Amino acid sequence: MTTDNTIPAFGLGTFRLKGQVVIDSVKNGLDLGYRLIDTAQIYGNEAEVGQAIAESGVPRSKLFITTKIWTDNYAKDKLVLSLKESLVKLRTDHVDLTLIHWPSPGNAVSVAEFMGALADARAQGLTRQIGISNFNVALMKKAIAAVGAQNIATNQIELHPYLQNRKVAEFAKSQGIHITSYMTLAYGKVLADPVIEAIAKAHNATSAQVVLAWAMQLGHAVIPSSTQRANLESNLKAQQLRLTDAELAQIAALDRGERLTDPAGLSPAWD
Repeated sequence: MTTDNTIPAFGLGTFRLKGQVVIDSVKNGLDLGYRLIDTAQIYGNEAEVGQAIAESGVPRSKLFITTKIWTDNYAKDKLVLSLKESLVKLRTDHVDLTLIHWPSPGNAVSVAEFMGALADARAQGLTRQIGISNFNVALMKKAIAAVGAQNIATNQIELHPYLQNRKVAEFAKSQGIHITSYMTLAYGKVLADPVIEAIAKAHNATSAQVVLAWAMQLGHAVIPSSTQRANLESNLKAQQLRLTDAELAQIAALDRGERLTDPAGLSPAWD
């Protein structure tokens, strides 16, 4: 069974947002026109995201909801059950995309087992598409061997001007697997970069708009989060911004392999 591997290029992330903060962020985002909402079991906010969606009045058919299975739930007898629990919290009968959040710690559950379970979840109609997150090239190869590249919608990875993750991105592209960039703004670290600031000034844009536009021009999806309505609205305008080849080259030169997310016990051997 193949799938249409198109995912929206621009969405709203909810990492680290809890309680009323995430409800307000999602409701503001939906009100402003965001339609992709990205959450995860480990974020502890699926119920609040579901509440915000329900209260927004935006029809489910217009939304693209992504969640991620946590490492505790990778075993074949747990994965589908855990996704069903996520669906109850999200107040929907299906999500549009379900990802394996991190490689299984110590390979406790094999890639073949959890990818197979994820494929089962899709066959049951619980998720429209399936994918992976934080996978290096070797793990991507295992996932492809398990379910076929055409059945992997995306690999969601840390990717920003200071960590451009080219080996992973190039391998994914060669297999037709989309890259979703998370932490595209590097927790705001890249926003004060003189190169980014100069490009922003040339376009009468914000630094955040420039960085988000850069990632999208490379063909990646982005899922920035914000608790401020003004920033949510401003970030959306990145979709209209086009950078020149010279500007893209300037940003390409900023790569310094600076990884901000590298949790012990979860991270693979990065490429």
